[in-house]
Amino acid sequence: MMFRKTIGSAMPGMRNIAALVALALLAGCISLGGKAPKLLIGLTSDKSPAAGAMAGGKIGEALVVLDPQVDRKLDVLRIAVQVNATEIAYLKDATWVERPARLMRHLLAETIRAKGQHLVLEASDDVNGSRQTLVGRLIDMGYDARSQSVVVRYDALRSNAKGEIEARRFEAVVPGISATSEAVAPALNRAANDVAGQVADWVG
Repeated sequence: MMFRKTIGSAMPGMRNIAALVALALLAGCISLGGKAPKLLIGLTSDKSPAAGAMAGGKIGEALVVLDPQVDRKLDVLRIAVQVNATEIAYLKDATWVERPARLMRHLLAETIRAKGQHLVLEASDDVNGSRQTLVGRLIDMGYDARSQSVVVRYDALRSNAKGEIEARRFEAVVPGISATSEAVAPALNRAANDVAGQVADWVG
């Protein structure tokens, strides 16, 4: 009886210790990489297909939107800040929710889908059998401290079913933006949507 009584009285303490250990492990998981940023920035399309809208067709007729190429300054989750012609910093207290190339790919695909002219697929690499692709290079998607503006610049490369290739540069600038995450975030979304809309009109 004494043995059983001792175990019973110790159980609440053991549970508390286990709970504290679990909380400590959880805290360790969510704090990896240092202090969490104040703001996570994503891109939301201004134009999306209506609920229930569907598209179909053969793989060869689909337009495949690929991840744009990026330089190292954009191949991170930080928001690039162009300080001068040669120096690059990163915006304080803000990060992308996903790498800029992937965010831009999603935005381009969604905006083109909204026009309803194409069956649109997305891929990190070319899809076998597709004859129409949209790829390119994301040159800028960040903040320019010299002009206090947000800049999105994208060089698009489109191939069609005939094997013809077209290239065009698209750009959007939102001026008068302060160097704070709260001001930069909506401006980035606005500029990226502007560029995506231009590309969608070009694709047709």
